[in-house]
This record gives sequence, C-alpha cells and structure tokens, in this order.
Amino acid sequence: MKMAAIYARVSSEQQREENTIASQTASLIEFAQSHDLEVPAEWVFEDEGYSGATLERPGLERVRDLAAEGQIQVVLAYSPDRLSRKYAYQILLMEEFARQGVETVLVKSPQGDSAEDQLLVQFQGMIAEYERAQIWSDRAAANDIVPMRVRSA
Repeated sequence: MKMAAIYARVSSEQQREENTIASQTASLIEFAQSHDLEVPAEWVFEDEGYSGATLERPGLERVRDLAAEGQIQVVLAYSPDRLSRKYAYQILLMEEFARQGVETVLVKSPQGDSAEDQLLVQFQGMIAEYERAQIWSDRAAANDIVPMRVRSA
C-alpha cells in the first residue's frame, strides 16, 4: 500500500463558510480508500484562508517536506487550482514531487498519462489562473482600484 498525503485549500471566507474544504477532504479520503492509499490522519493538510497565488502555506509546506523526506509516494489534491492558482506554480509543484518520486493525483482531473490527459490538466491550470485574475479584476472594479500595468521594454 502506498503512503499518501492529502492537501486541500480554500482562500475565501465564503468557501470556508460553505464548508467546501470539508467536502474536498472527504472526497480525497474516499478516493484514497478506494485506491488502496494509506493516509495517516496527521497527513491530511488543510489550508483555510490561504491564497493559491503564493506557495507560502503551512499545509503545502508540510506536504513538500514529507515528499522531500521520502515519507510519501502520492500527493492527493482535488484539482490543479487547489495546489495553486498560478499555472507556473502548479507545474513547479508537480515537477518537484515527481523528482522526489512522488506522484501527484488530482482527483477532478484526467488520471492518464496520455498527451491528451496532460493537455486537459494544463488547460485546467491555465483556466484557474485566468479565473483568479478575473476575480481580482472584479474586486478591483467594485472597489474602484486601478490595477498597476507592467510595461515591457
């Protein structure tokens, strides 16, 4: 039986109130049980109220530590945007885990290794980043904030 860690994240108060982190975790535990993955209770990590735009999150840091220490073979997350809302960070994390011999399983993403499955996961990641930008833009407009533009040389 492979050892796994579960990672769940919500960033907003509304998500927290709607208990979406509990539903993510329950789904991940059920997935682990049905796929013969052992998940010790202390390896279920939930980052409530942390933005997916940063990698500095206590639960995520602990999962990364477990992977680096060779204690787990699988990281379970609900979808790419639960790992990060930045596509580059999603890839960074998945490649980091892979270098350490740890498989990243995204329960709401294709599970295959085909080029098509990988493309769909990449699309999910890019859409998550777009959604985050759209949310920020909507909040800025609601608060009459002018976003800073970066000029290229």
